[in-house]
Amino acid sequence: MNLLESFKMAASMLAANKLRTSLTMLGMIIGNASVIATIGIGQGAQKLAEEQLNALGPTVIFIVPGTRTARRATFNLPRTLVLEDAKAITSLVPGIKAVAPEINQRQLISYRSQNTNVSLIGTTPKYPSVRNFPVATGRFFNEIDVQRNKRVAVIGSAIADRFFVASSPIGEKIRAKNISFEIIGVMEKKGSFFGTNLDETVLIPLTTMANQIVGRTSPYGLELTWINAEAQDVDSVRAAKFQIENLLRLRHKITNEDDFGVETAKQMLDIVGNIATGLTAMLTVIAGISLVVGGIGVMNIMLVSVSERTSEIGLRKALGATQGDILGQFLIEAVIISLSGGMIGIITGVSLITLVGIFSPLSSGISSSAIIISLVVSGGIGLGFGVLPAQRAAKLDPIVALRSS
Repeated sequence: MNLLESFKMAASMLAANKLRTSLTMLGMIIGNASVIATIGIGQGAQKLAEEQLNALGPTVIFIVPGTRTARRATFNLPRTLVLEDAKAITSLVPGIKAVAPEINQRQLISYRSQNTNVSLIGTTPKYPSVRNFPVATGRFFNEIDVQRNKRVAVIGSAIADRFFVASSPIGEKIRAKNISFEIIGVMEKKGSFFGTNLDETVLIPLTTMANQIVGRTSPYGLELTWINAEAQDVDSVRAAKFQIENLLRLRHKITNEDDFGVETAKQMLDIVGNIATGLTAMLTVIAGISLVVGGIGVMNIMLVSVSERTSEIGLRKALGATQGDILGQFLIEAVIISLSGGMIGIITGVSLITLVGIFSPLSSGISSSAIIISLVVSGGIGLGFGVLPAQRAAKLDPIVALRSS
């Protein structure tokens, strides 16, 4: 019997038991869909993080407060950075082009009868250039606004879309903590950055934030949430990071663990990439267990099939079928089940990734290599788990098989 005849016979036998074949394929479908969806979502998450960090630019440096232990343990970081630190970095670190200190706090803002909870940011005029976050309409506040504690605000695009659907927000007044702020500008759309939607932010002068919103509580100066800095160029980033660390250690009189952290966009990108790769690998292994379970299901059903078709095997052997013919047919049946389940699972997985891409910021898509590997693994599992039933069928004695029927 040639390969084509074996394939036709295997297909006809599977078609004769549609329900059993479908249920056997279910394990392979779930396994492949899980693997494809896991890899696709993992790649999408990593790509999203890379896009967000690349949007900052390769020269951005973040100076964050608190020891490394404190930063790992809580989001409520101690305020160990002050405005004088930012001024010192500006004047004493030659590798730094610009600095934008920041005080960040969640506040309820209102416009007429509407209100929403936003991230209220007090900062300086250098913020748009340092964070690569330009103004779309109107203007950003200037040094005079900062010096005079002006009650002016620049709002994110999402707030403008929510409060000012049919009118321009420029010149309108919003309220935060019972203080009225005049809107002088709207930022461009930026999206989320590590869980913070930058389009739902309100930016006000740093002095206004300190004196009228949060107050001054530290005897060492104006406490900052963190400091944003921009290096002169890509080649200056490492040197600037080293200089900032040394400067702050001297200013804070540090002898043991640093009470601050200096992170570059590249470092953050590497950390995110490592985390995403590790999680994707772990989840892929877990999803791969489903494929093994599906393979065991294939082997179980094929063993049952051998028991049910004992008389057929005996008759075919009596008419001249070789052990190779019987072995080939049962192996082909196992591979057809696995590959068919694999293809349906891949289609299901790709559909899930597409839906995730539509309803979330994750980019949809899966590499062709992952699809090919998944399909090959499915066929390999079918072949591997189909060997035992096929061998059992091939080794049946025709006389014993016919007598047992």
